Amino acid sequence: MSGPVDEALVTAFHRDRAQIVATLIGITGDWDLAEECAQDAFALALERWPRDGVPDRPGAWLTTTARNRAIDRLRRDAVGAAKLRELATTSRGVPADVGDSRDAEEAEVSGVPDGRLRLIFTCCHPALALEARVALTLRTLAGLTTSEIARAFLVSEPTMAQRLVRAQRKIRNAGIPYRVPPAHLLEERTAGVLGVLYLLFNEGYAATGGADLVRQGLTAEAVRLARLQARLLPHDGEVAGLLALMLLHDARRAARLDGAGDLVTLEEQDRTLWDAAAIAEGVELLKTALRRGQPGPYRLQAAIVACHATAADASDTDWEQVVGLYEHLAALLPSPVVRLNRAVAIAMARGPAAGLELVDELYASGALAGYHLLPAARADLLRRLERGAEAAVSYRQALHLATTDSERRFLSRRLAELGVG
Repeated sequence: MSGPVDEALVTAFHRDRAQIVATLIGITGDWDLAEECAQDAFALALERWPRDGVPDRPGAWLTTTARNRAIDRLRRDAVGAAKLRELATTSRGVPADVGDSRDAEEAEVSGVPDGRLRLIFTCCHPALALEARVALTLRTLAGLTTSEIARAFLVSEPTMAQRLVRAQRKIRNAGIPYRVPPAHLLEERTAGVLGVLYLLFNEGYAATGGADLVRQGLTAEAVRLARLQARLLPHDGEVAGLLALMLLHDARRAARLDGAGDLVTLEEQDRTLWDAAAIAEGVELLKTALRRGQPGPYRLQAAIVACHATAADASDTDWEQVVGLYEHLAALLPSPVVRLNRAVAIAMARGPAAGLELVDELYASGALAGYHLLPAARADLLRRLERGAEAAVSYRQALHLATTDSERRFLSRRLAELGVG
């Protein structure tokens, strides 16, 4: 396949796939069919575009192709006859391009001008368990694989596959509608929606597997959807806090990897590469969000990241303030990952021995078994304490558990620097 075609397909996949799936679900009501036909459309593009050229509007071409494939599938299926009759009597045509006429029609009713955000709200129906809501949206909207979602939830792939099947079955059997709820019901869905956006951003910011640590398409989509959510709920402090958190994290993107694609730690990053405009926007959003009542988990995390983003250099970071913020966060969100991050902050504020004691408590609890950042953090603290042989053991454990190539290279380099056989 030629270069321009390859680039166009990759761009269309990241930009348009979710909207195509959302459009097909809105038309057919069949989630599995929508995903399969969207995939078929991209496969057909892979075959035809090198021969016929890239269409002027790739998203519209893919949407039309996917819709036609769905109609063909329904024609062959007797159960689909009723759906075809419904399609024939509605005015829901194929959009001239992804996200135009049909989105405008839906937005008039729902107040949300984007099919992808409506899809998130459908996935986040309160009839589904919270983890199922998040997992289903990551699978359907973001196109993450079952294994990627399983790693994000720290569960096995078969367990996550069962959750996804049960969630889709419940949506189908319960007749959960594909729409944004009325204003008085928005609050009960917000926690699930924010959870989806946060995990979507995290998968782009620090991928759970593959060759690339950073997947910019996912982070950009998460930020875009968070902005839509902020416009939908302009007075919700946690929504603004989440958007601030994303912007402050993403502002460091250009400095997180070196020219070879290898990980650069926060203290070693070239801060002149950070996006000053994104940091300024994130800080202002955070200030506004903190005035909206008692801060929740997203505002607290944004405040922690702001401590790093506004420090002139690593040594200028107010680590005691970071520790205090983690104390508040742990009270609201007592997860083992928060405890690990708090231990690292304590190590930076009060010395590696203090942090190591807390990390060893986490090891003893078994709460983060299989999580590569636990042995990686322990290895780093042991390295700082000049306990090289013990550090090497933990680096090897982390290397065995790491799931991205860039992290493996980073851990291998740290291990080699110890000079331990």
